Amino acid sequence: MSKVLIKGMLASAVLVALMGCNSDDDAKVPTTCAEAGADCKIFTVLHTNDNHGRFWENTSGEYGMAARKALIDQIRAEVSANGGESILLSGGDINTGVPESDLQDAVPDFIGMNEIRYDAMAVGNHEFDNPLAVLDSQRSIANFPMLAANIYHADGTTRYFEPYKIFDVNGVRIAVIGLTTKDTEKLGNPEYIQDIKFTDPTTEVAKVIAEIKANDSADLIFATTHMGHYADGKHGSNAPGDVEMARTLAAGDLQAVIGGHSQNPVCMEPGTNEYADFKPGDDCAPDMQNGTYIMQAHEWGKYVGRADFEYFNGKLNLASYKLIPVNLKKTVEDAEGKKTTVFIGEEIVPDADLKQLLSYYQAKGQGQLGEVIAETDAKLEGDRAIVRGEQTNLGRLIAEAQRTKVNADFSVMNSGGVRASIAAGEISYRDVLTVQPFGNMVTLNTLTGAQVSEYLATVATFQRGSGAYAQITGVKMTVDCAASTVDISEINGETYAADGSYTFTVPSYNAAGGDGYPKLESVQTGYVDAEVLYTYFKDKSMIVAADFAPVGDIVYTNSNSVLGCQLN
Repeated sequence: MSKVLIKGMLASAVLVALMGCNSDDDAKVPTTCAEAGADCKIFTVLHTNDNHGRFWENTSGEYGMAARKALIDQIRAEVSANGGESILLSGGDINTGVPESDLQDAVPDFIGMNEIRYDAMAVGNHEFDNPLAVLDSQRSIANFPMLAANIYHADGTTRYFEPYKIFDVNGVRIAVIGLTTKDTEKLGNPEYIQDIKFTDPTTEVAKVIAEIKANDSADLIFATTHMGHYADGKHGSNAPGDVEMARTLAAGDLQAVIGGHSQNPVCMEPGTNEYADFKPGDDCAPDMQNGTYIMQAHEWGKYVGRADFEYFNGKLNLASYKLIPVNLKKTVEDAEGKKTTVFIGEEIVPDADLKQLLSYYQAKGQGQLGEVIAETDAKLEGDRAIVRGEQTNLGRLIAEAQRTKVNADFSVMNSGGVRASIAAGEISYRDVLTVQPFGNMVTLNTLTGAQVSEYLATVATFQRGSGAYAQITGVKMTVDCAASTVDISEINGETYAADGSYTFTVPSYNAAGGDGYPKLESVQTGYVDAEVLYTYFKDKSMIVAADFAPVGDIVYTNSNSVLGCQLN
């Protein structure tokens, strides 16, 4: 037997012996952060999304950026004292929501984010509600990157924003990829996005992950997204969101998604793909899909999401997760029936310096906004969860105001353009701008009866729950949701005729193809939607809400809902 073969056999025997020793050691591989000791890195991800202009607290003293800063500073100090570090992310949609912010192009919101020290944000679809010059100005104000891997210049080769950023958080290299819903190409104002191209986020995230891996530039890969969370991936007529994206990737390629857009607290029933019945202050379990944690903190800064992570042995563990209310309140009743409003959790004293800084912008935004222009005897319903799923008195009132302004036969109003309700009592200019913040023009359109039937067959069958859901006045019809057809009986009180000629209004945003509406060759009336609503209120002075209640003019068939098209 050769010496070489003998040496080889001895080497194999030694290796087997060593492997036997290693098998004993394997049993001692740390399975907890405590066992790992110094090899365990702890860090915390803080997050908010869908700010929508809420830099200031509401009239009840809830949320607001000054209180948000105080809470985040407190958490950062706690994390640091325990040997960790934190990173703060936003899921986008800083723009559009309240007049004080809208009139100032969200400057106070971006200044507030600087003071709170955000590390990065996803670009939201509402960042495109203004001309690109405004967005570019906001980017110059921000002391943090605005991330979007799937937004390109019109050439399709050059990205408009940075696709991702690498952060060192307590010794852990974390890549944060930004992604924006592809629906932005129909949700964004067509006039402002004609030189922008939105690509498929699932394609882009796979490309960016491959690039990060090839460069060995990160230990963990996260995404901050503005795509929406839809339970079990059931996104309806919306573009696919975070769940669908996570399922397309190889398990473990993307460790966490910090999301936005759907404006819901992502708190799941453990072990299911169903939402929990979450209330402020409750425990919250984020979604987990294909090895990816998915989180979202509702809207407006009502909560700060807090995810405490542990990283050891090359694996990520979520040690705890909370949605922390930011001065949210609830009404309680004592034994004698007396009702009082109390904080949910501990009261957060707003940061004095930031509150003083933002008070300048709050005062500046007031101006004419307090002017009382009318009264309403009952609530005018514009809550997102309702107006996007049924005909409401406010949706119909807005449509009627636009129809009346130009003496049209009927009117179509996208429910995504109805941004808030109006409470019973006085109506102010502020209410008008809160309900209609986008500054769309009212367009006048003329079609034959046959063309109207074809048009309404599209817009009246958009699924409930989306901003495309149409509020319609001046038409009596039956909508067949399964066949996507309509049977019109009357328009403007007269018997429908296929060869007749009809006029109708629709916001310029939708006339240009926004929300997936058919494009129209419209007459631009020059009337801004908010000004039309302002004038309508002022002329009427007293609004009887029941006058605008749904009256059964529109009947939906072959749907699992009598309120609109929604098919399983």
